[in-house]
Amino acid sequence: MSRDLHFDYTTIGHVTVDVLDDGSRRAGGTAFYSALQAARLGLRAHIVTRGVPGEIEALLEPHRGELELTVQPAAHTTTLRTLGSGSERSQRVLAWAGPIAAEDLALDTAILHLAPVARETPSGWRGRAPFVGLTPQGLVRDWSRPGGEIVRVPPTGAAAAAANAVAEQCDAIVVNEHERASCADLIAAARAGGATVAVTAGAGPITLLAPGAAAPDLGTRALELKVPTLERPVDDLGAGDVFAAAFFVALDEGRSPLDAAGFANAAAAVRIGGAGAGAIGGREEIEARLNATAGASD
Repeated sequence: MSRDLHFDYTTIGHVTVDVLDDGSRRAGGTAFYSALQAARLGLRAHIVTRGVPGEIEALLEPHRGELELTVQPAAHTTTLRTLGSGSERSQRVLAWAGPIAAEDLALDTAILHLAPVARETPSGWRGRAPFVGLTPQGLVRDWSRPGGEIVRVPPTGAAAAAANAVAEQCDAIVVNEHERASCADLIAAARAGGATVAVTAGAGPITLLAPGAAAPDLGTRALELKVPTLERPVDDLGAGDVFAAAFFVALDEGRSPLDAAGFANAAAAVRIGGAGAGAIGGREEIEARLNATAGASD
């Protein structure tokens, strides 16, 4: 990875206030979890978000030694009421910070991770970003009103065109199996543009979809990678975001898609084995988990 870039890993998306079952509030959002995972892999990580600056700074204060932060000011910080876990998780939008302004985005990063949670990510930017990754969940989300439950709705019209245009610029995409149908057109556009797509499925196998043009290690097939059983799961919030960051970093480091997915799955397992963002692991811990899993399967 070139060290002459100002940042190694930049996420663009809302850092959220997550209100949990017990009423507690903590930092959330893909932009946060993914950037923190990148930082713990030894990368210079940067978050570009939108919201109330003081509120977001307070949320991220425990991690400010690990992360650089740029906040576009807004009247509200995106706030999500989060209930349940895994496939049973539901969320309601209590407040929304609005779209992130493209005209204010001048990037200088090795990896750009577009990380929308609520239709906030712009379709363009200025500057350098040799590797672009996308987690498109926020592009296929909608809610009827403040406090409304988030539902998956494929974008249409201009929104669909913008989403597909973003996908065509990507090197890799990570999508959950529950989002796959809503993201079908976006996935097709990404693969046609040369992206590798990883479809996660919780404890189920990870599916890897090759780019539209045949890739040496994947060909035109879809491959599956088994997810090892995790004996004592604690907390899975943000695990998919951790997977995405580790997957993008591993691909950028030159690992094959299969090897990158294995590394990313180990990162997610480390995260799930503890509570909160503090459980996100470093490179040594992730590699140890990966090696232990490989040894157990021999």
